[in-house]
Amino acid sequence: MRTVLHTKELPEGERFDFWLDHMFRRVVAPMMITCDDPASFRGSIESMDLGAVHVSAVEASPCGAHRTPRMIRRSDPELLQLAFNLRGETAIAQDRRRALSRPSNMVLYHSSRPHQIRTGFGKGDTYGVMMVFPARLLPLPAHKVERLTATVLSGREGIGALISGFLTRLVNGTDQYGTADRSRLGAVLTDLLTALLAHRLDADAALRPTTRQRVLLLRVHTFIQRHLTDPHLSPATIAAAHAVSVRTLHRLFQTQDATVAEWIRDRRLEHCRRDLCDPALGDRPIHAIATRWGFSSPAHFTRAFSAAYGVTPQDYRRRHRLDHVLARHAWSPSRRPDETAPPAGR
Repeated sequence: MRTVLHTKELPEGERFDFWLDHMFRRVVAPMMITCDDPASFRGSIESMDLGAVHVSAVEASPCGAHRTPRMIRRSDPELLQLAFNLRGETAIAQDRRRALSRPSNMVLYHSSRPHQIRTGFGKGDTYGVMMVFPARLLPLPAHKVERLTATVLSGREGIGALISGFLTRLVNGTDQYGTADRSRLGAVLTDLLTALLAHRLDADAALRPTTRQRVLLLRVHTFIQRHLTDPHLSPATIAAAHAVSVRTLHRLFQTQDATVAEWIRDRRLEHCRRDLCDPALGDRPIHAIATRWGFSSPAHFTRAFSAAYGVTPQDYRRRHRLDHVLARHAWSPSRRPDETAPPAGR
């Protein structure tokens, strides 16, 4: 993500005024901001555009905000906003409801209707993720979605856990995404939120087939990641866990670049590769690493690893260990900054 604003770079007396100006004039749905202690205010925003979806990680001192009917009449982009709490508490009021959101909770609200937000309650900074997108992207009746504004949505279980995990990886990751990748990520997020809201509204029948398919695929991917260490993980066990047939599961993976078995194998190989690079696991036998990640046969693991990376696991570990030693030697604290390594042969 890229940093859009960080108040620590400003003089203390100017931080809250700058934050207020930014939030009122430059955010997608302007709001009036108040703060109990402007002199000690701290805030930062990092953001990422995912096609029509905008995701921001926001950290701020305790403050309040409200969007009035006058503001709505002046400018209304008709946006839905999902606030996902990672630290602290946030209260959001809209449509005669008030939701108190704690870590791992999510709350939905709409820019077209007045709302109030209060963060921190004097107990320290809050940190969370904001997902903002056009309301028209949700293929659900607007009057039904209104039933869920300012209500707490759990990010710990079911589809809510998929959304919270997805958002957390986005804000914590260092991956660089192309324009097409970002648009696909935005589509996945809106599909997940649509599925979550439809589940809460008992409106699953209103979901588009493509939305149901993408949500199911992400659930399957997450299930596989959580069960990679199980040597008995197979298309049959995955299909049973998701109440679908094995044929349906295979058909689901036709949109991927790998079959179900290949997808499992590739994830396991990647975890093994990382462990072989980890100095803390340098004394662990290679077969133990393979077994840990679900490979029951050392010979099969060696063949699969060699085919994927062009080198045996043992040679890969040896090569990485040598690179690590050379890097440590090159930056040894005992060497003076202007000292260079002696030429080879001397």
